[in-house]
Amino acid sequence: MLIERILPPAERTATGRDRVTIDVSSSALGGVGGPAIPLQDGDVVRVFPVAERVRNRIFVDGNVLQRGAQGLSPNMRLSDALRHAGLKPDTYLGEVLVSRLRPDSTRIQLRASLADTSGAVVNDIPLQEDDQIQVFSLTTFRPVRYVAIGGAVRRSGRVPYREGMTLRDLVLLANGVQEGAYLKEAEIARMPEDRNGGRTASTIRVPLDSTYLFERGPDGRYIGPPGLPVPSGGEPDVPLKPYDNVLIMRQPDWALQRSVSIQGEVKFPGVYALTNKTERLSDVVRRAGGLTSEAYADGIVFLRRDNNIGRVGVELSSALRRYESADNLILRDGDNISIPPYNAVVTINGEVNMPSTVAYIRGKGIDYYINAAGGPTTKGDEDHAFVTQPSGKLESVREHFFLPDQMPKPRPGSIVTVPTNEGKQKTDYLPLLTGLAQIIGSTVAIIVAVTR
Repeated sequence: MLIERILPPAERTATGRDRVTIDVSSSALGGVGGPAIPLQDGDVVRVFPVAERVRNRIFVDGNVLQRGAQGLSPNMRLSDALRHAGLKPDTYLGEVLVSRLRPDSTRIQLRASLADTSGAVVNDIPLQEDDQIQVFSLTTFRPVRYVAIGGAVRRSGRVPYREGMTLRDLVLLANGVQEGAYLKEAEIARMPEDRNGGRTASTIRVPLDSTYLFERGPDGRYIGPPGLPVPSGGEPDVPLKPYDNVLIMRQPDWALQRSVSIQGEVKFPGVYALTNKTERLSDVVRRAGGLTSEAYADGIVFLRRDNNIGRVGVELSSALRRYESADNLILRDGDNISIPPYNAVVTINGEVNMPSTVAYIRGKGIDYYINAAGGPTTKGDEDHAFVTQPSGKLESVREHFFLPDQMPKPRPGSIVTVPTNEGKQKTDYLPLLTGLAQIIGSTVAIIVAVTR
């Protein structure tokens, strides 16, 4: 403890002796009944905290049961500290590191080796204050070994490898095989013994049997869907090696039922299971009893769920007339077919003066229906108008040089759309025609003159 005191003027013996510090030792403070230290007016008493540095200790870290600081006892050695901390069974015996603090605050590296995991040290080291001991684990140096499985199993992926693991163990960890798994044999890709020529794996085929079908009824019979015959039990289990990659194959052409939906104007709408992989649109229409008297075949809405394709434009009338027609599509699982009743109107929208729906008139072209909606607006691009036919197919105006443009003819239930011009300038053909007429006239005059 220190007392900072400002001396009275009479006690200032020399220049700069205005303020002094009095060191008060703990013995001067005394105890109960000890001498009192008189204080003067203006004294500042400073009581210092206990030093933060802890002395007389060492540290043990790493693969031990009790990490942290230990008190340093006289003549303490490395083996004493390790026995107190307790070594784990997988401790690396080859080397233990001891980091020692030197007087200049640098550290020097010492090392020793272990005789066993009891804490016995081959070259035991006397310990000093602030020594840091690091013990290593064999698990730290061990690579993460695994095996992998894929194909017709319920959960594909990697599984940590365990000594003695078999193929059956791995299939169990993959939650078993899927319906349609090929259980005559499996393929194992294994790390090659020889990597000459860039070889990365060697493959072997191993037998499977019916015991890999874990789901069974009370009588022991397999209760899953039918498939190829499976060999009965009796095949020996297959031991695995680290990094094996197992493929459980699928039965050829095996699949669960695929279905399509057909609704609307057929005699028996519903969801129909496909009987084979080549069943077509007309086949399902016939299975549904054919079209009703009110059905509008050209208005079919065909939706394909596969790969989110959406609506597909098809001509059902063409598919029903000719089996080999391109419109007679081979069906896929999830296809949705809707056949509406006859709808004798045409809808006109887009850049027309009065978007509306008008009655269908046989033989009329797209220009008739655009005019029926008041004609195109100033922003309308009549040259690129198009028709969405009731089957979903698109037909647009086709321009021909020196010939009349080909105009699509909307069908009942179609939609006529006039797009926006988007700032495009229409081509002015008058100068071109004038120049062409002049060339033709000159050519005719030359021919007449030569003839005469």
